[in-house]
Amino acid sequence: MNQFTFTSKQKNVLFAFMGLGLLCLALTWFSDDALHTRFWSNFLHNATFFTGISFVSLFVITAFTTAWAGWYVGMKRIWEANMQFILVGLGLMLVVVLGIWGHFHHLYHWSDEAEVAKDAVMKGKASFLNKYWYTLGTLVIVGMWAFFAYNIRKISLDEDINGKGQADNFKHHRKIRVWSVIFMPLAGFSSAAIIWQWVMSVDAHWYSTLFAWYSGVSWFVSMIAITILTLIYLKSLGYFAHITSDHMHDLGKLLFAFSIFWTYMWFSQYMLIWYANVGEETVYFYERLQNYKPLFYANLLINFILPFFVLMRNDNKRKFGPLAFASIMVFIGHWLDFFLMIKPGVRHTALEALGHHHAAGHDTTLPFQMGFTMPGLLEVGTMLGFLALYLFITLRSLSKAALFPKNDPYAGEATHHHVWPYI
Repeated sequence: MNQFTFTSKQKNVLFAFMGLGLLCLALTWFSDDALHTRFWSNFLHNATFFTGISFVSLFVITAFTTAWAGWYVGMKRIWEANMQFILVGLGLMLVVVLGIWGHFHHLYHWSDEAEVAKDAVMKGKASFLNKYWYTLGTLVIVGMWAFFAYNIRKISLDEDINGKGQADNFKHHRKIRVWSVIFMPLAGFSSAAIIWQWVMSVDAHWYSTLFAWYSGVSWFVSMIAITILTLIYLKSLGYFAHITSDHMHDLGKLLFAFSIFWTYMWFSQYMLIWYANVGEETVYFYERLQNYKPLFYANLLINFILPFFVLMRNDNKRKFGPLAFASIMVFIGHWLDFFLMIKPGVRHTALEALGHHHAAGHDTTLPFQMGFTMPGLLEVGTMLGFLALYLFITLRSLSKAALFPKNDPYAGEATHHHVWPYI
C-alpha cells in the first residue's frame, strides 16, 4: 500500500487526546497561582519542544539531500509530513509573544522593564533580550523555516507527478538541492538564535556557548525516536513495506550515536562550567542540583544509560521491540530534558514577581511543588495533547501523498539499501 488512509478511528483517538490536553491546560489555569505560571510554562515547554522536532525534520532532509544520501528516500515522506507542523508551531509561539506584549505571563525575567532597569546583567543583554527581538525573531525565523518546508515539499510532490525519466528526476532533485544548500547555514544560525530567546533566556542571568548545540541535539534525537515509532506503527498496518530491517538499523544507529553525542554535550557543558567556577555560569547547575536533583540525574539515566545498553547490541537496532522501547524512553527523556531547561528559571521569575526573593543558586532548598519540581499528571496530559496535535498534522499530511516517492532519482538505491548487520 503506497497511499496512507487517515481513518476516522485514528482521527477520533487523536481528537480525544487533544481534548485531554486542552482539559489539562484548563485545569492547570484554574488551579494555578495568580500568575498562572504553571500553565504558561507547560505551554512554552511543549510548544518549543514539538516545534523544534518539526524543524529538525526539515533540517535532516536538507542535510541528507546535500550529502547525496539515498538510503532515507523511502521514509522521507514522514519527515516531509513532520515539518508541516512548523507553521502550527509558529502559531503556538505567537501566543507566547502576545503574552509578553500583554503582560499576561512572567515566563521571562527580562520582559519586566522595571526589573531590567535595576539589574546590571539584564541591562547588558537588553539589546537582544527584549520583546521586539523576541517577536521579530519568532516571526522571521520560524516563518522562514515554514517557507522552506513548503517549497521543498511542493517540489518533492511535483516530482511524483511530473518527474519522468532520469533527466527529469534530477531536474526536481537539483531544485531541492538548491533550496537545501541555501537553508542549511540559515538553519544553523537561526536555530541557535531562537533557542537562546525561547529557552536559554528563561534563565536571564545565565549563558552557555554550548546550549544551542545541546538543545538542537535533544530535538534531533527526539525526532529520530518519533520517526522510529511512526514507522513501526504504520508498518504494523501494512504500510511502508519497502522499509526493511536495514533501514531500521540505520535509524537505530542514529538514535544510539546521537544519544551518546547528546551525553557528550551534556558532560562538556557541565564539566566546563564546573571547572571554570564562574558565578554567572555555575548558578544554572547549582540551582538544578539543589532543587531538582531527581530530574537532573534521571535526565542522564533515561537519555544515555538506557539507550546505550539497549541499542549497544547490533541486532537490537533491527528488532521492533528494543527499538520501540528505546525510542519511547528517549522521547520521554528529552521531553523531561526540556522540562528541566525551562521550569527552574520560570519558577525563579515567578517567585520574584510574587515578592518571594529566591536568589537562584544562593537560597535554601525550595519546597516540593508539583509541576515544577516534578511533572505531574497535568503536565503529562498536556504533553499527550500536544503530541496528538503533532501526529494529527503529520498523518494528515502523510495521507496527501504517495508514501514511496517512485520518481526520486535515489528511489532504487533506497529500495536496495543494505547494511552489514555487524556495524
